[in-house]
Amino acid sequence: MFKLVIVTLNERQIELNDNITILDLLKREKIYIPHICYNEGLVPIQSCDTCIVEVNGRLVRACSTKVSDNMNIVTNSEKAVNARKTALQRILRYHKLYCTICENNNGDCVLHEAVIKSGIVSQSYIEKPYAIDDSGPFYVHDPSQCILCGRCVEACQDFAVNEVIWINWDLNPPRVVWDNGNPIGNSSCVNCGTCVTVCPVNALMEKSMLGEAGYFTWINPELKKKMIDSIGKSEENFSLLMTISELEAKARESQIKKTKTVCIYCGVGCSFEVWTKGRKILKVEPKPESPVNGILTCVKGKFGWDFVNSQERLTKPLIKENGKFREATWEEAINYIAQRLREIKEKYGPDSIGFIASDKMTNEEAYLLQKLARAVIGTNNIDNSARYCQSPATIGLWRTVGIGADSGTIKDIENADLIIIVGHNTTESHPVVGSKIKRSKKIRGTKLVVIDVRKHEIADWADLFIRPKPGTDAAVLAGVAKYIIDQGWENKEFISKRVNGYEEFKESIKGFTLDYVESVTGVPREQIIKLAEMIHSAKSVAILWGMGVTQHLGGADTSTIISDLLLLTGNYGKPGSGAFPMRGHNNVQGVSDFGCLPNYLPGYQKFDEATIVKFEEAWRTKLNRKPGLQIPQMIEGILEGNIHALYIVGEDTVMVDCGTPLTRQALEKVDFLIVQDMFLTETAKLADVVLPAAASLEKEGTFVNTERRIQRIYKAFEPLGDSLPDWIIIQKIANALGANWNYSSPAEIMEEIRRLCPIFAGVTYERLEGFKSLLWPVNEDGTDTPLLYVNAFATPDGKAILYPLEWKPPQLKDEVHKITVNTGRVLEHFHVGNMTRRVEGLRRKVPETFIEISKELAQKYSIKSGDLILVKSKFGGELIGRALVSERVQGEEIFIPLYASDPMKAVNNLTGTVIDKNSGTPAYKDTPVTIEKISEGNETPLPRDNWRFHINERRRQFGIEVEKKWKREEFKPLTE
Repeated sequence: MFKLVIVTLNERQIELNDNITILDLLKREKIYIPHICYNEGLVPIQSCDTCIVEVNGRLVRACSTKVSDNMNIVTNSEKAVNARKTALQRILRYHKLYCTICENNNGDCVLHEAVIKSGIVSQSYIEKPYAIDDSGPFYVHDPSQCILCGRCVEACQDFAVNEVIWINWDLNPPRVVWDNGNPIGNSSCVNCGTCVTVCPVNALMEKSMLGEAGYFTWINPELKKKMIDSIGKSEENFSLLMTISELEAKARESQIKKTKTVCIYCGVGCSFEVWTKGRKILKVEPKPESPVNGILTCVKGKFGWDFVNSQERLTKPLIKENGKFREATWEEAINYIAQRLREIKEKYGPDSIGFIASDKMTNEEAYLLQKLARAVIGTNNIDNSARYCQSPATIGLWRTVGIGADSGTIKDIENADLIIIVGHNTTESHPVVGSKIKRSKKIRGTKLVVIDVRKHEIADWADLFIRPKPGTDAAVLAGVAKYIIDQGWENKEFISKRVNGYEEFKESIKGFTLDYVESVTGVPREQIIKLAEMIHSAKSVAILWGMGVTQHLGGADTSTIISDLLLLTGNYGKPGSGAFPMRGHNNVQGVSDFGCLPNYLPGYQKFDEATIVKFEEAWRTKLNRKPGLQIPQMIEGILEGNIHALYIVGEDTVMVDCGTPLTRQALEKVDFLIVQDMFLTETAKLADVVLPAAASLEKEGTFVNTERRIQRIYKAFEPLGDSLPDWIIIQKIANALGANWNYSSPAEIMEEIRRLCPIFAGVTYERLEGFKSLLWPVNEDGTDTPLLYVNAFATPDGKAILYPLEWKPPQLKDEVHKITVNTGRVLEHFHVGNMTRRVEGLRRKVPETFIEISKELAQKYSIKSGDLILVKSKFGGELIGRALVSERVQGEEIFIPLYASDPMKAVNNLTGTVIDKNSGTPAYKDTPVTIEKISEGNETPLPRDNWRFHINERRRQFGIEVEKKWKREEFKPLTE
């Protein structure tokens, strides 16, 4: 609890809570003092001494000193002012001021501001013997400009927790170091960019900013150096130059546009400002007020935006004639689409047409696409790529707690006493969440359990790493649940008051004894017992899971037992607990939420008569009562002659669906195929009409992240060429079919949605302004729901259901196909890479698809890294790629990334058409194969400068080791 205190600030009494620092108070009262090493997104570093004030006669740091009762704070005493000036002069010995030609002079340079406001007019700069490091693909380090504030180190060590950067205080002069002194481009740096974001000067700069941010920064580097040297020698008083630089910084405001947006990669939902000049993307700048990520980003969110201006962007509609595309006008393309859809509907009926939504569409666009399907065409054949990954998790949560989404926020994960990760490579699939988990583990001592077939980076952090046989996670968790019940450790009070079905559930898992679980999963009984003990002793438990669970034949059942285990132990409805299926795409949650599902209307409203009538009255049309087809059923329907037209928005179905050869065959066969995308993807190449879609930076709307958090995106610049936002294209098609829609903006679409969907009743664009967000369900008055199930579960009687387990071991291997393929994401690329492979720096770090094999298989088949190998699937497909021998996988297992550097290397050339019966999700990770060495190779498929080869060179420490700085004479603390 906080208590009220009274302090005196510059002879004025103030009453306030004691939970803030003096610097917080001064900022609140709009009293300026410098604070160079302080960053709102970091903890106080206490390394620069520029924020010194006088408190009760003593000099203290305002950034780290909490207010207390009867404190007398003086900011403008001679002693405090002189101490701050001394601290600034120290910094200026390490940083040469040439602000007018500096890329960091954008009105937000704290050193520039401090020098001007403190009346500093000269400096004594010391040249440093360290060269600029521009060896990495995305940012530059200039040690000559580094002020040794330590922000980058704190960000890397304790916030991103990649533990790459540190300061060697023993060098003369000290300097920031990567790993053991490696160049950035040949280090373990994962290029998350957090260090660049927090750097207060130009010591760390995005390469995309160089020569672009300013009116004079384009100057030739050699001429620039001469100018800097000349200024330094001739100018004893630089006040005039600083005034000019301040004016130049102000002028940059009209040149550089700053637009708030939300990342379009994974489902974390990081938000930030994107800085643009014309169509040039200068940088991405996360803000402390970003609700999910704060100052954090990953390499894709920070640096992965070059695809927006790719020369391969589609800029005009294309119509295929005689097997070749020709450019068309929008009017021609839309009329042709309307004519063909009308013909097919009249000949075969509305259910002969299918719609596949993009998980990168905005919520408003998803709503319009399903409305086009239902209200205009008259079919419920509308689905999205959640079917490929997320549906099993949704089913498991629907069965048990009633809402198929995260039960809390990422803060609940961070604050959990115990975090369990099942089948999820967190640090590569959802890097910002991975950082938060590592921080929680490092700083708070949170316990961490990882259950996975592959020992990726997050597993290295685990207190307990469990490695089951592929597809047997459910048995591991059932064994844990049974052991908890056998020991009497279940939360009896929680179950009694809030849960139904306990006896039925208990009966369903009675066969999962320690002996049976060990025999079927390969997990030692001691590990099962250990996990049960850890759950029993934890105050709160959060469980995360991903495609390592959901892309198996028993994906829905495994998701169910995860939720069952949380219910059994009372880990729902309280902070730091709950279920977190980590959504893979940026709006995979929202596209489902807003209606792109074959068996639910928007807002997960069921097909009951009252609900259907409500939508009929609002849409002024009669609706089809028959649930629609899932994506695999649509593909199957084409091959069976039941689906004759398909409209695919923003999905490369050929590459991401199971059994690529069969999917390609279906899309080649369908009578009429419309594809709407930014690029001529493998799917678009098969289309009859291709429509050019705008990028997220070229439109407005909202997304929903994995937490159920709704956030706005804003338009940074106009769509490229003749491309258009999806919502405008969909409206054009609807109107050509006689719909007479007249939406003028996404905000207007949201107004319709909130009137029809109770869970979005209070969602308005005003309430989402800037970095504000809402977590559904949102009441009409705007109150939202960060934590679900506090008082009741989303079931008819408010009680959760302990759902009986229905699981059998997978039986897909045979005597020939003994090796299992595991698939997943790699940090540098998103999914198959349609966006990221158009970013040169990302492609440089992971240029090609690789086949990761265990040391056991490498020895058995005489394979070494770089050798070319052939992988043949039990289902008939094959793939050729280069081997990467690794300790990450073991036994008869290989790992192939989802990233496809070439269509022939796409892992879905191997996967079959078997699906999880409950969710319709393909069993991508239940693919038995054989491998064969084709030829010798010398080069590893991953470049040797990739971070994975240097991870053992990292240096773990807490903070910047500021005490070592204070011990140096030139940095002796100025506090008393």
